[in-house]
Amino acid sequence: MSYDHAPKVLVFDVNETLLDIDSLEPLFSRLFADKHVLREWFAQLVLYSQAVTLAARYATYSQIGVGALRMLGEIHHVAVDNSAVEELESRMRDLPAHSEAPAALQRLREADFRLVTLTNSAPDPKGNPLERTGLDRYFERMFSVHNLQKFKPAPETYRSVADSLGVEPAAMCLIAAHTWDTLGAKAMGCAAALVTRPGNAALPVEGVPQPDIVAADLALVADHIIKRWR
Repeated sequence: MSYDHAPKVLVFDVNETLLDIDSLEPLFSRLFADKHVLREWFAQLVLYSQAVTLAARYATYSQIGVGALRMLGEIHHVAVDNSAVEELESRMRDLPAHSEAPAALQRLREADFRLVTLTNSAPDPKGNPLERTGLDRYFERMFSVHNLQKFKPAPETYRSVADSLGVEPAAMCLIAAHTWDTLGAKAMGCAAALVTRPGNAALPVEGVPQPDIVAADLALVADHIIKRWR
């Protein structure tokens, strides 16, 4: 897709894109004796959040995450007690920022891009991970799908950000570590950048919208964005 005007609003996904979910590994290593079950859990969380939206139902991302953990316990014949659930919820609130994120965000702000976030996570009265990491200071707005009660990549989630900011989707570029997210944004007319963190890659299927930028981390994504659209 070509863009008549360079995107000036950068919309960042949060979980795994800005925040490092690998910090959850100790929980999964202890429960399942295999840290790689973390990736199985996250895939189930994404799958069932999208299934809930397609079924016209809603539960929070946290609730689905807990349900997915208990489901994996059944699948792997592992007891998941309340203390494990509490640990998952606590660790999710304390996800650390990826090391390159602050400098990359600062460079993009200095290049006069507007920065906002859009997350599947509902607001948590016990704390916002972006505030805990200090990344919140780089963003003018932080959006959640919670008010819509639909998860990304539902078209309404991206449209709601554009409407709230008073811009067209073509003025936005979504930055995410997940192809399903960039696919949704592209289908709505946004630009998109894919951060290929370990375990993530583009989906080379004809007819599936491809991201405009693909890079291994946020520093490289920032390089490409500034070079292409500043």
